[in-house]
Amino acid sequence: MRPATLAEVAQRRNGGEELGPLLAEFLDTFYGAVKSKRAQPLLAPEPRHLPSAEEHALLGAIGEHLARRWNLIIPEWVNDPSRFLKRPYFTSPLEGFKALLIAESPLAFRRRLIFTEAEPLRRATMPRENPLQDSIASSEGRSAG
Repeated sequence: MRPATLAEVAQRRNGGEELGPLLAEFLDTFYGAVKSKRAQPLLAPEPRHLPSAEEHALLGAIGEHLARRWNLIIPEWVNDPSRFLKRPYFTSPLEGFKALLIAESPLAFRRRLIFTEAEPLRRATMPRENPLQDSIASSEGRSAG
């Protein structure tokens, strides 16, 4: 069963499940809730502390980023000092990507010293931000050819 909240992601991670699949499943649930305008409650419960400082901070970044991205209320728990790293963490081990990750990282990640791609929470289920504009652009593209 998919985790419905980031708190459930943390609980299951602390139970030994892998973080990547848990986050993917949560994001699919969250994006479905965005489409139906029921996403706010999924960010509200505070996730338990994770043993890995990077993963613990990552949940704060994800909660803040999702709230900012979808114009929701940013939960207070994301600003807990334990959710900020003291040393930079790069999501790619490749040295050549570090400058790009620094430049592209969204605010919620960058302020926690987590450096990642510009769209770190991208999923096929992610709603389009402006479906009307996408539709116009698509029809203009078809008529231009």
